[in-house]
Amino acid sequence: MRKRTYHQYGSGRKTTLISFNTKTAEDTIELGKKIGKFLKKGDCIALEGTLAAGKTTITKGIAEALGITENVSSPTFTIISEYEGNLHLYHIDVYRLDSEEDFIDLGAEEMLYGSGVCIIEWSEKVRGALPKKTITISLSITKDGGRLVTIQNWPYGEIQ
Repeated sequence: MRKRTYHQYGSGRKTTLISFNTKTAEDTIELGKKIGKFLKKGDCIALEGTLAAGKTTITKGIAEALGITENVSSPTFTIISEYEGNLHLYHIDVYRLDSEEDFIDLGAEEMLYGSGVCIIEWSEKVRGALPKKTITISLSITKDGGRLVTIQNWPYGEIQ
């Protein structure tokens, strides 16, 4: 897993972007574990990426770090999957929703501002409804079949 950190300037402030290259699904799960170790009650992660980019795969690693022993699968057809661990995990897939209003009608505020961690796949569809402190993780498939994982708005320092 190779890591790069760079800075983007906009709106008069510096934003740190952390990016990782993972070669396998196992690497992506390991990165998820590293991310999950930092997460706290009330954290929200917005996952972005195309179909099969690795959104559920990285969520599996995050869940493992949160002490969740259940198998984590894509909530595409159920929309929301809930898991119990050291912290409660709400794993939400908004792909099938039509609007931010539909998202709010699901009881999103309770999940976003609750006592657990909220991970939202296809978050681009509901971006305006998410807290400003939301951590964004973008995943894309590289030419060699690996993944480029970019993390923005990360408040916890170095991921090692």
